[in-house]
Amino acid sequence: MMKRDFGVAAAGSELVLATSSDEDHPPENIIDGSTETFWITTGMFPQEFIIRFPELISISCVKIHSYNVRRLSIEKSTVKDPVDFEPLAKSELEHYEEQLQLEEFKLNGTRATHLRFVIKSGFHHFVSVHKVTIESTEEVT
Repeated sequence: MMKRDFGVAAAGSELVLATSSDEDHPPENIIDGSTETFWITTGMFPQEFIIRFPELISISCVKIHSYNVRRLSIEKSTVKDPVDFEPLAKSELEHYEEQLQLEEFKLNGTRATHLRFVIKSGFHHFVSVHKVTIESTEEVT
């Protein structure tokens, strides 16, 4: 078995929707593989973004690196278009001054074509998402 990260554009994943955009910190920064770059929200809640995978994948774990996120939920879709989302996980994050939050969700092989991340509230008017790691365990043939 081999682990593969579908949280990066290099794996063929795309960021297909984000509810806000700042030209200096665009949503695509979430999937560039770096925690140095980030997407920043515009101050109202909820905020969300959707990542599309190149195919239906089996997800073992999702990690999100963020700042000032208070409440977060993740939903999945298993169809071709980003519709028909079902709840998958939710969390109340801890706040860290001047340090990124790292929240991990074990998903035990949940299958999805899209993940929608909904930031329901923050510790500040603005929150940032730096990186999402989406681990898929694949059979190596």
